[in-house]
Amino acid sequence: MKAALAQINATVGDLAGNARKIAASARAAHAQGARLVVAPELSLTGYPPEDLLLRPGFMQAADGALQGLAAELADLEGLHLVVGHPHQFAGQGDVRSKSLSVLQRFNAASVLAGGRIAGTYCKRELPNYQVFDERRYFVSGRDAGLGPLVVQVQGLRVGLLICEDAWFDEPAVAAVQAGAQVLCVLNASPFHLDKAGDREARMAERARHTGCALLYAHLVGGQDEVVFDGASFACDARGQVRARAAAFEEGLLLVDVSAEGNVTGPLAEVPALEAQAWQALVLGVRDYLGKNGFPGALIGLSGGIDSALVLAIAVDAIGADKVHAVMMPSPYTAEISWIDARDMAARLGVQYDEIGVGPMFDAFRTSLSPLFDGRAEDTTEENLQARIRGTLLMALSNKFGRIVLTTGNKSEMATGYCTLYGDMAGGFAVIKDVAKTLVYRLAEWKNRQPSRRADGTFGPVIPQRIITRPPSAELRPDQTDQDSLPPYEVLDAILARYMEEDQGIDEIVAAGFDRAVVERVARLIKINEYKRRQAPVGIRITHRAFGRDWRYPITSKFRA
Repeated sequence: MKAALAQINATVGDLAGNARKIAASARAAHAQGARLVVAPELSLTGYPPEDLLLRPGFMQAADGALQGLAAELADLEGLHLVVGHPHQFAGQGDVRSKSLSVLQRFNAASVLAGGRIAGTYCKRELPNYQVFDERRYFVSGRDAGLGPLVVQVQGLRVGLLICEDAWFDEPAVAAVQAGAQVLCVLNASPFHLDKAGDREARMAERARHTGCALLYAHLVGGQDEVVFDGASFACDARGQVRARAAAFEEGLLLVDVSAEGNVTGPLAEVPALEAQAWQALVLGVRDYLGKNGFPGALIGLSGGIDSALVLAIAVDAIGADKVHAVMMPSPYTAEISWIDARDMAARLGVQYDEIGVGPMFDAFRTSLSPLFDGRAEDTTEENLQARIRGTLLMALSNKFGRIVLTTGNKSEMATGYCTLYGDMAGGFAVIKDVAKTLVYRLAEWKNRQPSRRADGTFGPVIPQRIITRPPSAELRPDQTDQDSLPPYEVLDAILARYMEEDQGIDEIVAAGFDRAVVERVARLIKINEYKRRQAPVGIRITHRAFGRDWRYPITSKFRA
């Protein structure tokens, strides 16, 4: 059997556009001899559709799009298209509501063949952790008494699974017991660093356990804060990955599968960790701006490492002609910050402007001086500078329609080393889930890549001094980040344990960290929850980000 995994970039709610992409992939695959084409999980609606699923009109439109897609491909002889979509029908005894007659909604996959829907499978395992919230929307096919679905294509019996189903034994075993020789898994599995390796290892285990070849069709693209990395693949019955699509780009992976469980096809490489992070951030920016119709991006360029990294990502994502960098020096901005900001803007060829905030800062201080009389300057005046810059960027955004990309990193967001309505002001937080130590690694990685600069030469795009100089907010004389925070190597290690791994203070101290430092970091994380609730959405690249999978109360007395 020749099969094709349609790795598409779906947009939530764009039913017609998604259907066109699926149909185009099906036609291209059919022309190359494929008779089984597999689109990703919920690819017809985009993933995750969230509360759109609660709207009857949305569900009716999704059903209409599915029927239309089946009819459109009726002329493709022998084609079996597997497409992910939400499905609902009237059922008896919904296990959640206990009502006698209700509409049960499922995360489903249908087989389209000969202009009709030949069969529908309903997902059995519904994830409800990290960024997943499927039990809010769907009923398990198992709980509804629905069994596996196996279809025959070119003499092979293909059993369907949907994403989380393949991480457990029972759904695959049920498919095999129903006669499946090949497992076909539809997926929308949000990216985090190194997840591809874990994903392939689990699917290889599933293939070995069942003795079936396994086809894994995965979504690609950015959807709000989550990114899908593609890298669809196929395992043989012995659990060896024999074919893999490129990561972070749309494509069609064609594979040959035999009755003995052998698989052949092209095998793309898995990107290294820094490349994974970079490509995820670039794709996240490109799709957030593109899918929401923003004509370009605005960035406050400070001459520091964070804004430099965001600028480089934005240029890779949408092109230099759509990026506007604005330097807003204050009385405390070092001359080398001006020089480095101008240098980087010139290397990348972006529009670059400078707006001094000194006169505005003086005007604010003058206006406030009667109320501040007798009080020394402190973080209040520091924050005034940041908020003036935020106001200027938002004014430019309003006037020209470009979205402001904020430049705060995960270490700053965790500890509140950022100014509400200041450097946090904007529409999209590009490196919100990138710890400071990773910021440096990504900057150095980018500079090692062969990058074409605006003058036609190839070389580093981030001036080396931006990477090597001590980081500073430059809001008071001779300021450095380490005046307020532990060294980033220590801070990020504690954050990884406390925030990402849920370790307690005593556990972290037992691992060799100073108790006073650990308690201070934990306190900073807790007291700054109110800031993070008001931060713009940002790209998730770790398995625990400040977003959908971080839901801590602002008001809490718990200490540990």
